[in-house]
Amino acid sequence: MAAETSRIRIGLMVTGNTYRHPAVLASIAATVDVISNGRLDLGIGAGWNEYEHASMGIPLYAPGERIRRLDEACQILKQLFTQHLTTFEGRYYQLKEARREPKPVQKPHPPFVIGGSGEQLTLRVVAKHADVWNFVAGPVDVFQHKVCILKQHCEAVGHDFDTIDLSTQVPVNYDDLSAARDRVKTFIEAGANHFVFTLTYPYPDDIVARLADEGVGVVHKK
Repeated sequence: MAAETSRIRIGLMVTGNTYRHPAVLASIAATVDVISNGRLDLGIGAGWNEYEHASMGIPLYAPGERIRRLDEACQILKQLFTQHLTTFEGRYYQLKEARREPKPVQKPHPPFVIGGSGEQLTLRVVAKHADVWNFVAGPVDVFQHKVCILKQHCEAVGHDFDTIDLSTQVPVNYDDLSAARDRVKTFIEAGANHFVFTLTYPYPDDIVARLADEGVGVVHKK
């Protein structure tokens, strides 16, 4: 897709940090950003799918450890994307004079899209590292509450809250797009400006055009 297109953004919503060492993910992400000429959105989360981890023999750590690993991974990714050599001594990851070339096209790095809503740990990682925060699902009042918590974490870590785009999932019913339109409208009023439309199989060829006709395919930016 990165090689065959020229305008659309490329990315995942979201890859689990547990599936790859962050240095390996940095290599994959930088390559996609180069191939796409700077169109990667780097979606990353702590990891959660018990079945996938068990079936592939990948450890699924306790929730707190997963979040701490995500924090270290974001630090490593940023350093590999911006520094000539990276040395990192963390609790879970260690790098010694690691090099990542070529660097991503986007400077200082592709935008980090971080999903999750845990108030004590996850939203603090979002405050430290995210360019986009994704609120996976739920009613608008829960979204507004999480935004308040995120603002507090941003203040605590010294990150300007207004630089973070606020995102949410929008389920799509192919037979009636009005619910998607109404959710977008409601969340815009609550401060969201980035929407991820959840599509299920089969994928109608005209769904993107239909969403645009409904007025829900518009990109909203702060």
